[in-house]
Amino acid sequence: MLNSFGRHAIIIGAGMGGLAAAKALSPYFDKVTVLERDVLPATADPRIGTPHCRQLHVLLRGGLDTLSEFFPSFEAALEKAGAIRVRVGSETLVEAPGFDPFPQRDLGIDSLSMTRPLIELVVRRFVEQEPNIAFQTGCRVTRLLASPGSTVVTGVRYDVASGDSVELAADLVIDASSRGTLTLELLDRLNLARPEETEIGVDLAYATATFRIPRHAPRNWRAVFHRPSASSGRGGFIFPIEDRCWHVGLNGVHGEAPSDQLDEFIAFAGGLRTPTIHDAIKNAEAVGAIHRFNLPASVRRRFEALRRFPQRLIPIGDAICRFNPAYGQGMTVAAQEARVLKHLLEARAKNAEGLDALAPAYFEAIQGVLAAPWSVAENDFIYGKTRGPCPRDFQQRMQFSAALQKVAAQDAAVHRTLAEVSHLLKPHSALRAPDIVSKVEAVMAEM
Repeated sequence: MLNSFGRHAIIIGAGMGGLAAAKALSPYFDKVTVLERDVLPATADPRIGTPHCRQLHVLLRGGLDTLSEFFPSFEAALEKAGAIRVRVGSETLVEAPGFDPFPQRDLGIDSLSMTRPLIELVVRRFVEQEPNIAFQTGCRVTRLLASPGSTVVTGVRYDVASGDSVELAADLVIDASSRGTLTLELLDRLNLARPEETEIGVDLAYATATFRIPRHAPRNWRAVFHRPSASSGRGGFIFPIEDRCWHVGLNGVHGEAPSDQLDEFIAFAGGLRTPTIHDAIKNAEAVGAIHRFNLPASVRRRFEALRRFPQRLIPIGDAICRFNPAYGQGMTVAAQEARVLKHLLEARAKNAEGLDALAPAYFEAIQGVLAAPWSVAENDFIYGKTRGPCPRDFQQRMQFSAALQKVAAQDAAVHRTLAEVSHLLKPHSALRAPDIVSKVEAVMAEM
């Protein structure tokens, strides 16, 4: 194959990061194999390997645009499969401390709302169309293989349903196995340092319920964001999904946990700062069970600081950084990391470079992807019980953020920029543009 980096690449895991990475690698290897422990469903159904897939998920506009770069008809395919188009700003009701609600205005940004299994199914169908990508399911990868006496990854070992172990050679391995345990275990075996981990211990508990959208549902919004205050830590969301239903997510931190019992779930919604979500669901028809999930901490592994890292291995997604899911960033970040990898391979193919030192270049390049969502995750230090190293400038950042919210409420252009940063369309530095900073400083002087 022209500009090929080798005969074979392996992706461990068929989640969003793994699927996007498979597409990114496909032009540069004769064959790409996706190894997945689960049997992948032919329809938009949950699977065991993603226990959080029943929870409310958000694909930010930045993620939608990134996946559309990989698959040009992706957005249309999602809508055809049942995703719901929502206009950011005008069709979303945002309730934030001090702004209940935030002004609604058309920000010129559309998002698509749907369940996590539907997103995966549509992406997987596109990936399956690539002639050199093959899926092998029922494969539990147990070990990354390396050349004797070296730090070059040469393949993987996996178990199949019969209990047999199989070794599969590869020129490049992508660890998209969520927690990144395989990569960490390899570093231990090779006597290489593990990356330093930064944790934001927020003890998030959340639950998602499905309701039929009532005939007399509110007409002034299609989606609701209820952002928690520092004093309560309780938040909630409503998003439309396929089959004319709502996904309703409720969350709490540090011991505030929504129930999986319907009456208690609705009562938890009644304890939010406003009655919006409670009033929407109190008489709505519930569909199926309520599903709970817990996340002790957001975790960022500082791979970029390592002096040595195995050749021919790239971790992606949650293996590098796992975010508080209440901010809806995970799928978008994984897709954008895959785009970074794609661009690196494009440049190396053009310059006839090989795969040597690909990982350090990748770790450096994705820091721009991680900066904005990690900054958002650090907002969890508003809760007094949150564990971890709080940024030294946190109070100043919160003062700036509070003033920025006031400016955005009055200024449509600033509101749009804030939405673009929130949807990972622009870097966090866009909010430090001189014209925005001058407006924010003027408000801060009056606070």
